[in-house]
Amino acid sequence: MPTKYIFVTGGVSSSLGKGIFCASLGRLLTAHGLKVTIQKLDPYINVDPGTMNPYEHGEVYVTDDGAESDLDLGHYERFLDYPTSQANNVTTGRVYQEVIRKERAGAYLGRTVQVVPHIIDEIKRRILRLADNAAYDVVLCEIGGTVGDIESLPFLEAIRQLRYELDHACTVSAHLTLVPYLAAAGELKTKPTQHSVKTLLSFGLQPDMLVCRSDRRLGIELRRKIALFCNVEAQAVIAAVDAESIYEVPVNLAAQGVDRLVLAQLNLLGGIQTPKPDISGWMGFLERLKSPTSTITVALVGKYVAHQDAYKSISESFVLAGAELGISIRVRYVLSDTILERGVVSVLEGVAGVVVAPGFGRRGIEGKIEAVRYARTRDIPFFGICLGLQCAIIEFARNVCGWKGANSTEFDPTSPYPVIDFMEEQRGLETKGGTMRLGGYACHLVTGSLAYRIYGQEEVRERHRHRYEVNNEHRAALEEAGLCFTGLNVARNLVEIAELPAKRWFLGTQFHPEYRSRVGNPHPLFTSFAAAALAYTIEQWPAGSSAAS
Repeated sequence: MPTKYIFVTGGVSSSLGKGIFCASLGRLLTAHGLKVTIQKLDPYINVDPGTMNPYEHGEVYVTDDGAESDLDLGHYERFLDYPTSQANNVTTGRVYQEVIRKERAGAYLGRTVQVVPHIIDEIKRRILRLADNAAYDVVLCEIGGTVGDIESLPFLEAIRQLRYELDHACTVSAHLTLVPYLAAAGELKTKPTQHSVKTLLSFGLQPDMLVCRSDRRLGIELRRKIALFCNVEAQAVIAAVDAESIYEVPVNLAAQGVDRLVLAQLNLLGGIQTPKPDISGWMGFLERLKSPTSTITVALVGKYVAHQDAYKSISESFVLAGAELGISIRVRYVLSDTILERGVVSVLEGVAGVVVAPGFGRRGIEGKIEAVRYARTRDIPFFGICLGLQCAIIEFARNVCGWKGANSTEFDPTSPYPVIDFMEEQRGLETKGGTMRLGGYACHLVTGSLAYRIYGQEEVRERHRHRYEVNNEHRAALEEAGLCFTGLNVARNLVEIAELPAKRWFLGTQFHPEYRSRVGNPHPLFTSFAAAALAYTIEQWPAGSSAAS
Protein backbone atom coordinates (compact mmCIF):
# COMPACT_ATOMS: atom_id res chain seq x y z
CA MET A 1 0.00 0.00 0.00
CA PRO A 2 1.44 3.41 -0.93
CA THR A 3 1.99 5.92 1.85
CA LYS A 4 -0.90 8.34 2.31
CA TYR A 5 -0.44 12.05 3.04
CA ILE A 6 -2.53 14.55 5.01
CA PHE A 7 -1.58 18.18 4.36
CA VAL A 8 -2.61 20.60 7.11
CA THR A 9 -2.67 24.35 6.45
CA GLY A 10 -3.88 27.29 8.50
CA GLY A 11 -5.65 30.54 7.72
CA VAL A 12 -6.95 33.78 9.24
CA SER A 13 -4.58 33.73 12.21
CA SER A 14 -1.50 32.00 13.53
CA SER A 15 -1.56 29.90 16.73
CA LEU A 16 -4.85 28.18 15.88
CA GLY A 17 -3.47 24.81 16.95
CA LYS A 18 -2.39 23.06 13.75
CA GLY A 19 0.22 21.13 15.71
CA ILE A 20 -2.28 19.88 18.29
CA PHE A 21 -4.74 18.97 15.52
CA CYS A 22 -2.04 16.97 13.72
CA ALA A 23 -0.93 15.25 16.90
CA SER A 24 -4.55 14.44 17.85
CA LEU A 25 -5.48 13.11 14.41
CA GLY A 26 -2.25 11.14 14.33
CA ARG A 27 -3.13 9.59 17.69
CA LEU A 28 -6.53 8.51 16.38
CA LEU A 29 -5.02 6.97 13.26
CA THR A 30 -2.48 5.03 15.32
CA ALA A 31 -5.40 3.82 17.44
CA HIS A 32 -6.71 2.22 14.23
CA GLY A 33 -3.49 0.22 13.96
CA LEU A 34 -1.79 2.44 11.35
CA LYS A 35 1.85 3.47 11.45
CA VAL A 36 1.83 7.28 11.47
CA THR A 37 4.37 10.08 11.61
CA ILE A 38 4.07 13.87 11.43
CA GLN A 39 6.29 16.36 9.62
CA LYS A 40 6.54 20.11 10.30
CA LEU A 41 7.31 22.35 7.32
CA ASP A 42 8.51 25.71 8.67
CA PRO A 43 8.66 28.71 6.33
CA TYR A 44 11.33 30.67 8.23
CA ILE A 45 14.79 31.01 6.64
CA ASN A 46 16.71 29.86 9.72
CA VAL A 47 18.16 26.41 9.09
CA ASP A 48 16.68 25.38 12.44
CA PRO A 49 15.54 27.17 15.62
CA GLY A 50 18.77 26.37 17.46
CA THR A 51 20.11 29.92 17.38
CA MET A 52 16.75 31.62 17.96
CA ASN A 53 15.86 33.37 21.21
CA PRO A 54 13.17 31.51 23.22
CA TYR A 55 11.14 34.72 23.27
CA GLU A 56 11.22 34.60 19.46
CA HIS A 57 10.41 30.94 18.96
CA GLY A 58 9.64 29.21 22.23
CA GLU A 59 11.21 25.91 23.17
CA VAL A 60 13.72 24.18 20.95
CA TYR A 61 12.84 20.49 20.90
CA VAL A 62 15.66 17.99 20.35
CA THR A 63 15.21 14.60 18.69
CA ASP A 64 17.22 11.54 19.57
CA ASP A 65 19.30 11.84 16.38
CA GLY A 66 20.29 15.39 17.29
CA ALA A 67 17.88 17.65 15.39
CA GLU A 68 17.10 21.03 16.95
CA SER A 69 13.50 21.38 15.89
CA ASP A 70 10.17 23.10 16.37
CA LEU A 71 8.33 22.52 19.65
CA ASP A 72 5.44 20.93 17.74
CA LEU A 73 7.62 17.82 17.40
CA GLY A 74 7.33 17.53 21.17
CA HIS A 75 3.55 17.39 20.85
CA TYR A 76 3.90 14.81 18.07
CA GLU A 77 6.05 12.53 20.22
CA ARG A 78 4.01 12.97 23.39
CA PHE A 79 0.74 12.17 21.59
CA LEU A 80 1.94 9.39 19.27
CA ASP A 81 4.59 7.88 21.57
CA TYR A 82 6.76 7.51 18.47
CA PRO A 83 10.18 9.14 17.89
CA THR A 84 10.73 11.87 15.34
CA SER A 85 14.00 12.63 13.57
CA GLN A 86 15.94 15.15 11.50
CA ALA A 87 13.57 14.44 8.60
CA ASN A 88 10.47 15.48 10.58
CA ASN A 89 11.28 19.19 10.55
CA VAL A 90 11.95 20.99 7.25
CA THR A 91 12.69 24.71 7.10
CA THR A 92 13.06 27.09 4.17
CA GLY A 93 16.65 27.63 5.29
CA ARG A 94 17.41 23.92 5.12
CA VAL A 95 15.81 23.64 1.68
CA TYR A 96 17.71 26.57 0.19
CA GLN A 97 20.94 25.42 1.83
CA GLU A 98 20.66 22.04 0.09
CA VAL A 99 19.75 23.54 -3.29
CA ILE A 100 22.69 25.94 -3.14
CA ARG A 101 25.01 23.09 -2.11
CA LYS A 102 23.89 21.10 -5.13
CA GLU A 103 24.33 24.11 -7.42
CA ARG A 104 27.89 24.66 -6.18
CA ALA A 105 28.61 20.97 -6.80
CA GLY A 106 27.33 21.23 -10.38
CA ALA A 107 24.38 18.94 -9.78
CA TYR A 108 22.10 21.02 -12.02
CA LEU A 109 24.42 20.75 -15.03
CA GLY A 110 24.65 24.48 -15.60
CA ARG A 111 20.92 25.17 -15.65
CA THR A 112 19.51 28.34 -14.08
CA VAL A 113 18.44 27.48 -10.52
CA GLN A 114 14.96 28.76 -9.75
CA VAL A 115 12.20 28.48 -7.16
CA VAL A 116 10.25 26.45 -9.72
CA PRO A 117 11.26 23.73 -10.21
CA HIS A 118 14.36 23.39 -8.00
CA ILE A 119 13.17 24.72 -4.62
CA ILE A 120 9.77 23.09 -5.06
CA ASP A 121 11.33 19.78 -6.06
CA GLU A 122 13.57 19.83 -2.97
CA ILE A 123 10.55 20.40 -0.72
CA LYS A 124 8.71 17.52 -2.40
CA ARG A 125 11.78 15.30 -2.08
CA ARG A 126 11.95 15.94 1.65
CA ILE A 127 8.24 15.21 2.11
CA LEU A 128 8.47 11.94 0.20
CA ARG A 129 11.82 10.96 1.73
CA LEU A 130 10.26 10.71 5.18
CA ALA A 131 8.12 7.81 3.95
CA ASP A 132 11.14 6.22 2.26
CA ASN A 133 12.99 6.08 5.59
CA ALA A 134 10.29 3.92 7.22
CA ALA A 135 7.19 2.02 6.17
CA TYR A 136 4.62 4.60 7.25
CA ASP A 137 0.98 4.16 6.35
CA VAL A 138 0.20 7.85 6.83
CA VAL A 139 2.35 10.99 6.96
CA LEU A 140 0.76 14.19 8.27
CA CYS A 141 2.45 17.35 6.96
CA GLU A 142 1.84 20.53 8.92
CA ILE A 143 2.67 23.71 6.99
CA GLY A 144 3.68 26.44 9.40
CA GLY A 145 2.45 30.00 9.16
CA THR A 146 -0.75 31.25 7.59
CA VAL A 147 -2.04 30.89 4.03
CA GLY A 148 -1.25 34.10 2.18
CA ASP A 149 2.14 34.64 3.86
CA ILE A 150 4.83 35.18 1.21
CA GLU A 151 7.23 32.76 2.85
CA SER A 152 4.68 29.92 2.76
CA LEU A 153 4.10 29.99 -1.00
CA PRO A 154 6.78 27.44 -2.03
CA PHE A 155 5.36 24.90 0.45
CA LEU A 156 1.82 25.41 -0.83
CA GLU A 157 3.00 24.96 -4.41
CA ALA A 158 4.86 21.80 -3.41
CA ILE A 159 1.80 20.18 -1.87
CA ARG A 160 -0.33 21.33 -4.81
CA GLN A 161 2.01 19.47 -7.15
CA LEU A 162 2.10 16.41 -4.90
CA ARG A 163 -1.71 16.27 -4.82
CA TYR A 164 -1.62 16.34 -8.63
CA GLU A 165 1.17 13.77 -9.00
CA LEU A 166 0.01 11.24 -6.41
CA ASP A 167 -3.11 9.11 -6.72
CA HIS A 168 -6.26 10.99 -5.67
CA ALA A 169 -6.85 8.53 -2.82
CA CYS A 170 -3.36 9.18 -1.44
CA THR A 171 -3.86 12.74 -0.12
CA VAL A 172 -6.17 14.79 2.05
CA SER A 173 -6.08 18.56 2.52
CA ALA A 174 -7.25 19.87 5.93
CA HIS A 175 -7.47 23.61 6.53
CA LEU A 176 -7.71 25.22 9.98
CA THR A 177 -9.49 28.55 10.20
CA LEU A 178 -10.95 30.88 12.80
CA VAL A 179 -14.66 31.49 13.29
CA PRO A 180 -14.69 34.51 15.62
CA TYR A 181 -17.56 35.58 17.83
CA LEU A 182 -18.42 39.28 17.64
CA ALA A 183 -20.01 40.32 20.91
CA ALA A 184 -21.46 43.49 19.40
CA ALA A 185 -23.31 41.47 16.77
CA GLY A 186 -23.98 38.58 19.10
CA GLU A 187 -23.00 35.95 16.53
CA LEU A 188 -20.22 33.87 15.04
CA LYS A 189 -18.80 35.17 11.76
CA THR A 190 -17.89 32.89 8.84
CA LYS A 191 -16.44 35.49 6.46
CA PRO A 192 -12.83 35.05 7.70
CA THR A 193 -13.09 31.33 6.93
CA GLN A 194 -14.59 32.00 3.49
CA HIS A 195 -11.81 34.44 2.60
CA SER A 196 -9.14 32.07 3.89
CA VAL A 197 -10.45 29.25 1.71
CA LYS A 198 -10.59 31.57 -1.30
CA THR A 199 -6.95 32.45 -0.70
CA LEU A 200 -6.10 28.76 -0.54
CA LEU A 201 -8.06 28.16 -3.76
CA SER A 202 -6.02 30.87 -5.48
CA PHE A 203 -2.97 28.67 -4.96
CA GLY A 204 -4.70 25.68 -6.54
CA LEU A 205 -5.61 23.89 -3.31
CA GLN A 206 -9.17 22.85 -2.52
CA PRO A 207 -9.51 21.70 1.11
CA ASP A 208 -11.28 18.42 1.76
CA MET A 209 -11.89 19.30 5.39
CA LEU A 210 -12.30 22.53 7.34
CA VAL A 211 -11.38 22.57 11.00
CA CYS A 212 -13.05 25.66 12.47
CA ARG A 213 -11.56 27.01 15.66
CA SER A 214 -13.96 28.94 17.88
CA ASP A 215 -14.64 29.67 21.51
CA ARG A 216 -18.18 28.26 21.35
CA ARG A 217 -20.25 25.57 19.65
CA LEU A 218 -20.92 25.81 15.90
CA GLY A 219 -24.57 25.13 15.06
CA ILE A 220 -25.55 22.86 12.19
CA GLU A 221 -26.84 25.77 10.10
CA LEU A 222 -23.57 27.61 10.47
CA ARG A 223 -21.63 24.53 9.42
CA ARG A 224 -23.86 24.06 6.39
CA LYS A 225 -23.28 27.68 5.42
CA ILE A 226 -19.51 27.22 5.64
CA ALA A 227 -19.74 24.02 3.60
CA LEU A 228 -21.80 25.72 0.89
CA PHE A 229 -19.50 28.68 0.43
CA CYS A 230 -16.26 26.71 0.76
CA ASN A 231 -17.05 23.71 -1.49
CA VAL A 232 -16.78 20.99 1.16
CA GLU A 233 -19.19 18.42 2.51
CA ALA A 234 -21.14 19.56 5.57
CA GLN A 235 -19.87 16.60 7.56
CA ALA A 236 -16.32 17.74 6.74
CA VAL A 237 -16.79 21.04 8.58
CA ILE A 238 -15.28 20.19 11.96
CA ALA A 239 -15.88 22.24 15.09
CA ALA A 240 -12.67 22.81 17.03
CA VAL A 241 -14.11 24.45 20.13
CA ASP A 242 -11.65 25.64 22.77
CA ALA A 243 -10.92 22.76 25.14
CA GLU A 244 -9.92 22.90 28.78
CA SER A 245 -6.90 20.71 27.98
CA ILE A 246 -5.09 19.92 24.73
CA TYR A 247 -5.44 16.24 25.68
CA GLU A 248 -9.20 16.45 25.16
CA VAL A 249 -8.77 17.27 21.45
CA PRO A 250 -8.37 13.66 20.22
CA VAL A 251 -11.62 12.72 21.99
CA ASN A 252 -13.44 15.73 20.51
CA LEU A 253 -12.24 14.86 17.02
CA ALA A 254 -13.23 11.21 17.44
CA ALA A 255 -16.72 12.27 18.55
CA GLN A 256 -17.12 14.07 15.21
CA GLY A 257 -15.81 11.13 13.21
CA VAL A 258 -12.79 12.99 11.85
CA ASP A 259 -10.68 9.85 11.74
CA ARG A 260 -13.29 7.97 9.67
CA LEU A 261 -13.67 10.92 7.29
CA VAL A 262 -9.93 10.86 6.66
CA LEU A 263 -9.77 7.08 6.36
CA ALA A 264 -12.61 7.12 3.83
CA GLN A 265 -10.93 9.78 1.72
CA LEU A 266 -7.68 7.83 1.79
CA ASN A 267 -9.48 4.61 0.90
CA LEU A 268 -8.26 2.96 4.11
CA LEU A 269 -11.51 2.02 5.83
CA GLY A 270 -11.47 -1.51 4.47
CA GLY A 271 -7.87 -2.22 5.42
CA ILE A 272 -7.53 -0.90 8.96
CA GLN A 273 -7.01 -3.28 11.87
CA THR A 274 -9.70 -1.75 14.09
CA PRO A 275 -12.92 -0.15 12.72
CA LYS A 276 -13.09 2.09 15.79
CA PRO A 277 -10.07 3.75 17.35
CA ASP A 278 -9.01 2.11 20.59
CA ILE A 279 -8.59 5.14 22.84
CA SER A 280 -9.49 3.44 26.11
CA GLY A 281 -6.00 4.09 27.50
CA TRP A 282 -6.26 7.74 26.50
CA MET A 283 -9.65 8.03 28.18
CA GLY A 284 -8.22 6.56 31.37
CA PHE A 285 -5.44 9.12 31.26
CA LEU A 286 -7.98 11.92 30.80
CA GLU A 287 -10.04 10.67 33.73
CA ARG A 288 -6.99 10.80 36.00
CA LEU A 289 -6.04 14.21 34.63
CA LYS A 290 -9.46 15.72 35.30
CA SER A 291 -10.03 14.25 38.77
CA PRO A 292 -6.92 14.88 40.89
CA THR A 293 -7.05 13.93 44.56
CA SER A 294 -4.79 16.77 45.70
CA THR A 295 -2.77 19.75 44.46
CA ILE A 296 0.88 20.65 44.90
CA THR A 297 2.86 23.72 43.84
CA VAL A 298 6.34 23.60 42.36
CA ALA A 299 8.46 26.55 41.26
CA LEU A 300 9.98 26.59 37.78
CA VAL A 301 12.86 29.07 37.93
CA GLY A 302 13.95 30.25 34.51
CA LYS A 303 15.00 33.18 32.36
CA TYR A 304 12.24 32.97 29.76
CA VAL A 305 9.11 32.37 31.82
CA ALA A 306 7.29 35.30 30.18
CA HIS A 307 6.92 33.17 27.03
CA GLN A 308 4.33 30.43 27.58
CA ASP A 309 6.13 27.99 25.26
CA ALA A 310 9.74 28.53 26.36
CA TYR A 311 9.62 25.51 28.71
CA LYS A 312 6.78 23.63 26.99
CA SER A 313 8.14 20.09 27.42
CA ILE A 314 8.86 20.67 31.11
CA SER A 315 5.38 22.06 31.69
CA GLU A 316 3.75 19.14 29.87
CA SER A 317 5.95 16.65 31.71
CA PHE A 318 4.44 17.91 34.96
CA VAL A 319 0.92 17.58 33.53
CA LEU A 320 1.65 13.99 32.53
CA ALA A 321 3.39 13.13 35.81
CA GLY A 322 0.50 14.63 37.77
CA ALA A 323 -2.01 12.49 35.88
CA GLU A 324 0.09 9.42 36.60
CA LEU A 325 0.03 10.18 40.33
CA GLY A 326 -3.57 11.36 40.35
CA ILE A 327 -2.65 14.87 41.48
CA SER A 328 -2.66 18.37 40.02
CA ILE A 329 0.75 20.02 39.79
CA ARG A 330 0.50 23.79 39.83
CA VAL A 331 3.65 25.34 38.32
CA ARG A 332 4.68 28.73 39.69
CA TYR A 333 6.77 30.35 36.95
CA VAL A 334 9.56 32.40 38.52
CA LEU A 335 11.69 34.83 36.55
CA SER A 336 15.15 34.23 37.97
CA ASP A 337 16.06 37.94 37.74
CA THR A 338 13.43 38.76 40.37
CA ILE A 339 14.81 36.46 43.06
CA LEU A 340 17.61 38.83 44.05
CA GLU A 341 15.38 41.87 43.59
CA ARG A 342 12.50 40.67 45.76
CA GLY A 343 14.24 38.15 47.99
CA VAL A 344 14.26 34.39 47.55
CA VAL A 345 11.92 33.72 50.48
CA SER A 346 9.16 35.98 49.21
CA VAL A 347 9.42 34.50 45.72
CA LEU A 348 9.65 30.79 46.62
CA GLU A 349 7.81 30.57 49.93
CA GLY A 350 5.08 27.94 49.91
CA VAL A 351 6.40 25.74 47.11
CA ALA A 352 6.83 22.01 47.55
CA GLY A 353 9.58 21.65 44.97
CA VAL A 354 12.05 23.77 43.02
CA VAL A 355 13.02 23.18 39.39
CA VAL A 356 15.84 25.22 37.90
CA ALA A 357 15.35 25.28 34.15
CA PRO A 358 17.75 25.12 31.20
CA GLY A 359 19.05 28.24 29.48
CA PHE A 360 22.05 30.12 28.18
CA GLY A 361 23.85 33.33 29.10
CA ARG A 362 24.71 35.16 32.30
CA ARG A 363 21.45 37.06 32.87
CA GLY A 364 19.52 35.72 35.87
CA ILE A 365 22.16 33.15 36.84
CA GLU A 366 22.71 34.44 40.38
CA GLY A 367 18.96 34.19 40.96
CA LYS A 368 19.01 30.57 39.85
CA ILE A 369 21.94 29.82 42.15
CA GLU A 370 20.10 31.44 45.05
CA ALA A 371 17.04 29.26 44.28
CA VAL A 372 19.27 26.16 44.52
CA ARG A 373 20.62 27.35 47.89
CA TYR A 374 17.07 27.93 49.15
CA ALA A 375 16.00 24.39 48.21
CA ARG A 376 19.17 22.74 49.52
CA THR A 377 19.26 24.44 52.90
CA ARG A 378 15.54 23.87 53.54
CA ASP A 379 15.60 20.31 52.22
CA ILE A 380 12.91 21.05 49.62
CA PRO A 381 12.83 18.61 46.68
CA PHE A 382 15.12 20.03 43.98
CA PHE A 383 15.40 19.17 40.29
CA GLY A 384 18.03 20.83 38.08
CA ILE A 385 17.90 20.36 34.31
CA CYS A 386 20.96 21.09 32.14
CA LEU A 387 21.93 24.61 33.27
CA GLY A 388 19.98 23.80 36.44
CA LEU A 389 22.48 21.04 37.24
CA GLN A 390 25.36 23.41 36.58
CA CYS A 391 23.86 26.05 38.89
CA ALA A 392 23.49 23.41 41.60
CA ILE A 393 27.16 22.50 41.34
CA ILE A 394 28.23 26.16 41.41
CA GLU A 395 26.09 26.72 44.52
CA PHE A 396 27.52 23.64 46.23
CA ALA A 397 31.09 24.67 45.40
CA ARG A 398 30.56 28.17 46.80
CA ASN A 399 28.51 27.44 49.90
CA VAL A 400 29.55 23.92 50.95
CA CYS A 401 33.12 23.68 49.67
CA GLY A 402 33.78 27.34 50.45
CA TRP A 403 35.26 28.07 47.03
CA LYS A 404 34.77 31.80 46.70
CA GLY A 405 34.23 32.81 43.10
CA ALA A 406 33.34 29.32 41.88
CA ASN A 407 31.50 29.60 38.60
CA SER A 408 31.09 28.41 35.05
CA THR A 409 33.49 29.77 32.46
CA GLU A 410 30.37 30.65 30.48
CA PHE A 411 29.69 33.39 33.04
CA ASP A 412 33.17 34.09 34.42
CA PRO A 413 36.13 33.00 32.25
CA THR A 414 38.56 34.05 35.01
CA SER A 415 36.91 32.11 37.85
CA PRO A 416 39.45 30.63 40.30
CA TYR A 417 37.22 27.54 40.57
CA PRO A 418 35.75 26.84 37.11
CA VAL A 419 33.60 23.91 38.23
CA ILE A 420 31.72 24.10 34.90
CA ASP A 421 33.81 24.47 31.76
CA PHE A 422 33.60 24.49 27.98
CA MET A 423 33.52 21.02 26.44
CA GLU A 424 36.87 20.25 24.81
CA GLU A 425 35.39 19.56 21.37
CA GLN A 426 33.58 22.92 21.47
CA ARG A 427 36.81 24.91 21.55
CA GLY A 428 37.69 26.60 18.29
CA LEU A 429 34.21 26.35 16.78
CA GLU A 430 33.25 29.47 14.86
CA THR A 431 29.63 28.60 14.05
CA LYS A 432 26.84 28.34 16.62
CA GLY A 433 24.02 26.50 14.87
CA GLY A 434 23.95 22.74 15.23
CA THR A 435 27.34 22.53 16.96
CA MET A 436 26.35 21.77 20.56
CA ARG A 437 26.30 18.31 22.07
CA LEU A 438 22.94 17.27 20.64
CA GLY A 439 20.74 14.17 20.71
CA GLY A 440 20.77 10.90 22.58
CA TYR A 441 23.74 9.56 24.55
CA ALA A 442 24.16 6.61 26.90
CA CYS A 443 24.30 7.18 30.64
CA HIS A 444 25.54 4.61 33.18
CA LEU A 445 23.88 4.82 36.61
CA VAL A 446 25.61 4.03 39.90
CA THR A 447 23.92 1.09 41.61
CA GLY A 448 21.98 2.08 44.70
CA SER A 449 21.76 5.75 43.79
CA LEU A 450 18.50 7.69 43.67
CA ALA A 451 18.73 7.79 39.88
CA TYR A 452 19.24 4.03 39.74
CA ARG A 453 16.23 3.41 41.98
CA ILE A 454 14.07 5.70 39.84
CA TYR A 455 15.05 4.20 36.49
CA GLY A 456 15.36 0.63 37.75
CA GLN A 457 18.26 -0.11 35.40
CA GLU A 458 21.97 0.58 34.96
CA GLU A 459 22.00 1.98 31.42
CA VAL A 460 19.70 4.68 30.04
CA ARG A 461 19.72 6.92 26.98
CA GLU A 462 18.82 10.59 27.23
CA ARG A 463 18.87 13.65 24.97
CA HIS A 464 21.25 16.58 25.31
CA ARG A 465 21.62 20.21 24.20
CA HIS A 466 24.57 22.04 25.76
CA ARG A 467 28.16 23.24 25.34
CA TYR A 468 29.40 23.18 28.95
CA GLU A 469 30.10 20.24 31.26
CA VAL A 470 31.17 19.54 34.82
CA ASN A 471 34.91 20.18 35.01
CA ASN A 472 36.56 16.83 35.72
CA GLU A 473 39.47 18.58 37.47
CA HIS A 474 37.18 19.45 40.39
CA ARG A 475 35.09 16.26 40.52
CA ALA A 476 37.10 14.50 43.22
CA ALA A 477 37.02 17.48 45.60
CA LEU A 478 33.29 17.97 45.07
CA GLU A 479 32.66 14.29 45.83
CA GLU A 480 34.76 14.49 48.99
CA ALA A 481 32.46 17.30 50.16
CA GLY A 482 29.36 15.11 49.69
CA LEU A 483 28.20 15.65 46.12
CA CYS A 484 27.66 12.36 44.29
CA PHE A 485 27.99 11.95 40.53
CA THR A 486 25.66 9.03 39.94
CA GLY A 487 25.19 9.17 36.19
CA LEU A 488 28.14 9.10 33.81
CA ASN A 489 28.84 8.90 30.12
CA VAL A 490 31.53 6.26 30.49
CA ALA A 491 32.83 6.48 26.92
CA ARG A 492 33.61 10.20 27.25
CA ASN A 493 34.02 10.43 31.05
CA LEU A 494 31.35 13.12 31.38
CA VAL A 495 29.01 13.78 34.29
CA GLU A 496 25.33 13.26 33.49
CA ILE A 497 23.66 13.20 36.94
CA ALA A 498 24.57 14.71 40.31
CA GLU A 499 22.83 14.01 43.64
CA LEU A 500 22.93 14.94 47.30
CA PRO A 501 22.01 11.67 49.08
CA ALA A 502 21.68 13.44 52.42
CA LYS A 503 18.67 15.35 51.11
CA ARG A 504 15.15 13.98 50.60
CA TRP A 505 15.26 14.53 46.81
CA PHE A 506 18.08 16.57 45.28
CA LEU A 507 19.06 15.66 41.74
CA GLY A 508 20.34 17.41 38.63
CA THR A 509 20.75 16.13 35.08
CA GLN A 510 22.98 17.43 32.30
CA PHE A 511 20.50 15.98 29.83
CA HIS A 512 16.88 16.97 29.15
CA PRO A 513 14.53 14.27 30.52
CA GLU A 514 11.47 16.34 29.53
CA TYR A 515 11.95 15.30 25.90
CA ARG A 516 11.00 11.71 26.76
CA SER A 517 7.72 12.22 28.61
CA ARG A 518 4.70 10.65 26.89
CA VAL A 519 0.96 10.51 27.50
CA GLY A 520 0.44 7.59 29.86
CA ASN A 521 4.21 7.20 30.27
CA PRO A 522 5.73 10.31 31.90
CA HIS A 523 9.46 10.42 32.44
CA PRO A 524 10.26 8.62 35.73
CA LEU A 525 12.38 11.51 37.02
CA PHE A 526 9.40 13.87 36.81
CA THR A 527 7.10 11.33 38.43
CA SER A 528 9.56 10.66 41.25
CA PHE A 529 10.19 14.39 41.82
CA ALA A 530 6.44 15.06 41.90
CA ALA A 531 5.93 12.23 44.39
CA ALA A 532 8.63 13.71 46.62
CA ALA A 533 6.99 17.14 46.35
CA LEU A 534 3.65 15.58 47.26
CA ALA A 535 5.17 13.95 50.35
CA TYR A 536 6.75 17.28 51.31
CA THR A 537 3.39 19.03 50.83
CA ILE A 538 1.59 16.58 53.11
CA GLU A 539 4.34 16.94 55.70
CA GLN A 540 4.29 20.75 55.64
CA TRP A 541 0.56 21.36 55.09
CA PRO A 542 -1.19 18.21 56.38
CA ALA A 543 -4.64 19.71 56.86
CA GLY A 544 -5.48 20.38 53.21
CA SER A 545 -2.66 18.40 51.62
CA SER A 546 -2.20 21.45 49.43
CA ALA A 547 0.69 23.88 49.15
CA ALA A 548 0.23 27.62 49.10
CA SER A 549 -0.63 28.89 45.63
